[in-house]
Amino acid sequence: MCVAGCMEAVRAGMSRRGFFGRAGAAAAGFAAVAVAPVPAAAAPRSFERVIDLTHTLTPEFPSFFGIPGIELEPRAEFAKDGYNMYVWKLIEHSGTHLDTPIHFAETGASVEAILADTLVVPFAVVDVADKAENDADYLLSRDDLVAWEGKHGRLPQGCCVAMHAGWGKLALSDPARFIGRDVDGTLHFPGFAPDAATWLLKERAVVGLAVDTLSLDHGPSTDFKTHKVWLPSGRWGLENVANLDQAPPVGATLVVGLPKVKDATGAPVRLFALA
Repeated sequence: MCVAGCMEAVRAGMSRRGFFGRAGAAAAGFAAVAVAPVPAAAAPRSFERVIDLTHTLTPEFPSFFGIPGIELEPRAEFAKDGYNMYVWKLIEHSGTHLDTPIHFAETGASVEAILADTLVVPFAVVDVADKAENDADYLLSRDDLVAWEGKHGRLPQGCCVAMHAGWGKLALSDPARFIGRDVDGTLHFPGFAPDAATWLLKERAVVGLAVDTLSLDHGPSTDFKTHKVWLPSGRWGLENVANLDQAPPVGATLVVGLPKVKDATGAPVRLFALA
């Protein structure tokens, strides 16, 4: 039998025990949730593969001037200094690299002034390897561009147009043929015809040209007319591009990793095609 006030006390105690019990259970559950690892969400990707379009730059890589494009001088060594460091002696236009507008003009954008949104662009690859196989001095023509559009549609707005001449594979396997220097000192390799560059400039919204050879102009050129047509218009060019045979003719996105060096007329780059 409960004395006066007993039932009220029991009810109050039960109420408190229930409250704290529920609160404790909730806290324990919260703690369990808080410490439980949450699986990382997969990063969204709009592409299936990354194609590296960059040659490894070494002193042995073929250069337009016949001298090493890069030399590394040791400045610190781990065994002696606790870290490693080199000083680079670098020719701007060596290896896989970008030509800026000021490269062939009195005024124009240098490397640091190239807009970032022009360095991530649609990528169109025009394959002329079969033609270049039989003509080392082949010039990619307006007709080649029109034929490409007949198969793949109009060139994408703001794209880079690349010439795949099959020369990229020669850079290391056959550097003499890659350069094509004859007994008179004339070079022989394919390039963009000036009229093709002019057509792209006037008739299509293209921001860049790319080649798997030493130059936008073909080897025998002495006036570099394609450079002079294209670069002073505020556009850029890429030379010594690798692995164009792995890139699709259309549908990929080109990513140009360009060092931001003040006043530089060009620079080695790391190129990727996202396909």
